[in-house]
Amino acid sequence: MNLDDFIVKFSSSTENQRKAVFSTLFIAGNRLQTLFDNHIPEVSLKQFMLLTVVRQSKEQLTFTQLGNLLGCSRQNIKKLADVLMKKGFITIQKSPHDTRAMCICPTEKADAFFVNEFSEYQEGLKYLFEVYTDKEIETLFILLSKLYTGIENLEKRAVEEKEEKRC
Repeated sequence: MNLDDFIVKFSSSTENQRKAVFSTLFIAGNRLQTLFDNHIPEVSLKQFMLLTVVRQSKEQLTFTQLGNLLGCSRQNIKKLADVLMKKGFITIQKSPHDTRAMCICPTEKADAFFVNEFSEYQEGLKYLFEVYTDKEIETLFILLSKLYTGIENLEKRAVEEKEEKRC
């Protein structure tokens, strides 16, 4: 099945469109990860996303907070952080607010990476969005932001179902 067949097959109803949107999110994520991982060998896409969130945050975030933001476990954040620390992109320190928690701090190498190496790739990202008008980008941003609410609803339902099974 090619992309045109996929679009035709799933455009016949709202239910099919929901399935197609869900599939597209998964497929697009995989394709973007493959592209990124093949073009920026120094860090993986997951490591990059962790670095980005750490650099953009105004305060030091714990592994748990970072996991919540990135949609993964604290343990996954720790694994990513360990690799980034070995590569010299971050340091790991105790949280100033909770001595039991660990925080990630970017190093000068991380800052240099974003200024130098990543700026080339960032230029390439323009190609990803050049097919959209400014209004379509705004709409896509709003819709993807709304998707987070749907994910939270799904997570809440999963927790409720788990609790019901315990009873």
